Amino acid sequence: MVNYRKWLLLSGVSLFFISVSLSVYFGLKALQYDNKLTQLESSSKQTYHFVLIPEEMDNDYWRLVEEGAREAEKDLNVTLEYSGPVQADIEEHIKKIDMAIASKVDGIITQGLNENQFKPMINKAIAKGIPVITIDTDAPNSKRIAYVGTDNYLSGFLAGQALIKDTKGKAVVGIITGHFAAEHQRLRVQGFRDAVKNEPGIKIVAIEESNITRIEAAEKAGKILAEHPEVTAFYGTSALDAIGIAQVVERMGIAEDMYIIGFDTLPETLELLKKGTIEATVVQKPYEMGYKAVQLMLDIKNGKTISPVHHTETRVIHKEDLPLKQESLQRSVSRP
Repeated sequence: MVNYRKWLLLSGVSLFFISVSLSVYFGLKALQYDNKLTQLESSSKQTYHFVLIPEEMDNDYWRLVEEGAREAEKDLNVTLEYSGPVQADIEEHIKKIDMAIASKVDGIITQGLNENQFKPMINKAIAKGIPVITIDTDAPNSKRIAYVGTDNYLSGFLAGQALIKDTKGKAVVGIITGHFAAEHQRLRVQGFRDAVKNEPGIKIVAIEESNITRIEAAEKAGKILAEHPEVTAFYGTSALDAIGIAQVVERMGIAEDMYIIGFDTLPETLELLKKGTIEATVVQKPYEMGYKAVQLMLDIKNGKTISPVHHTETRVIHKEDLPLKQESLQRSVSRP
């Protein structure tokens, strides 16, 4: 009788341990299965590392491009690096592209400032399997996948048309441009020249470069006025040019008699437009450029075929077009 009871007790204990062991075993299996599912889900949501290389890191215009790209980074679950020259420097810019190639990033978004210099580096990235999208300034003869940004020739042409209308076809013009070697600046000048070339009352007497700083824009505007006191109008082709020109004409007390047309809608530009010192400015969409470039780069990585050219909106606004919210001018964008 005693042996029977011992047998029952041992059997119960054995069954208990077997039950616990099986529970632990199947629990571990379930946990391993859940981990595998998590790993599969994570791999299906792969994060790509893109780099945006601007002409100048702290330039207000490029900060707007970055803002758009950052918004896309958040919306599209990618990683974006923003890295470029502190001040505009083509050699430094090219070095940054080369560093991105060496780092084996998943995509490069940059300008094609001077095609002779940028084309070899863009083609090098493509040869290494790294897609390149040009932004703001194209390099159409390179192997870049796509361009996102303003039609720079058209924007210059629109500026020329606006000057003709606003001055009734009579003006002596000085031009301040960011860089003579930068393709987008060259196209903005060429478009402007073509727009006014058949207007007998309009004469372009000088062109200087500002190196994309308001200080040099002001210095060069002063130089033009000293050498050509007959100038009655200025055209600035980069974001800070019109601001620098405005500082000079206000200081000289000739703001009321001087026509200024510039580029972009930085807060200071809009204030000068409201004040009447700047007569008109060309509106670009830097925020949209940044967002769209990241969106297209992700499409490329996901195997989609994209168009090679994506022009963003360009138009000219005057004081009477204000007030327009900064958001509507700069940060509007179509999201996926």
